[in-house]
Amino acid sequence: MTYISPALVLGAIVVLAALPSPAPARDYGRQGEVWSVAETDLLAQIHGKLVQLEKTGETARLNAQLKRRTIARVNRPIPVAGLTRAEAPRKWSFDPTITVSENVADDKGRLILAAGTRVNPLDTVPLRHPLVFIDGDDPEQLAWATARNKPAAAKIILVKGAPLELMKERQHRFYFDQGGKLVSRFGIRAVPAVIEQQGRVLTVSEIPFPRAKGKSL
Repeated sequence: MTYISPALVLGAIVVLAALPSPAPARDYGRQGEVWSVAETDLLAQIHGKLVQLEKTGETARLNAQLKRRTIARVNRPIPVAGLTRAEAPRKWSFDPTITVSENVADDKGRLILAAGTRVNPLDTVPLRHPLVFIDGDDPEQLAWATARNKPAAAKIILVKGAPLELMKERQHRFYFDQGGKLVSRFGIRAVPAVIEQQGRVLTVSEIPFPRAKGKSL
């Protein structure tokens, strides 16, 4: 049997006596006015709005409008801003070499590339065809690009114009530099411009040619 000292028991009683007594529960009654929640459920509100739009034909109108805008954007993408027609020749080299920032391993953890390794993508994926950038709304640039490059000899990339319409008209595949990501990457400021591979670097050229009489920018 465990012996408990009388002094210990006395000390516990003193501590308990010193603690504040719990406040008794008390009903204070209703304080102020009380209303029930009157807000409409958000999902129910959205559903009701959609049903109303469907009944009035607004949904069909909005869908048709979205379809027209999407088709228009596909047929004629937003032109790349900030480009001009080449008035003077400009040529430079672009080295695509990158430095690997961290180790690259395969699915089994085997090291493929160590951090700090310099890699040139052209060593494994060469640029097989020149990239030709033109303004597709400029008849002179179109004529120059299609006469200079057979359908399989180069990739003609528009910075402005209607690629699908031109494909049907000229029986030649055209691409579009969406958002100007390519011209920005290579520092192109004027078109026509051509990118070609020269060894382990890319050569970028802005190529002016005589403007037809009466033509202006």
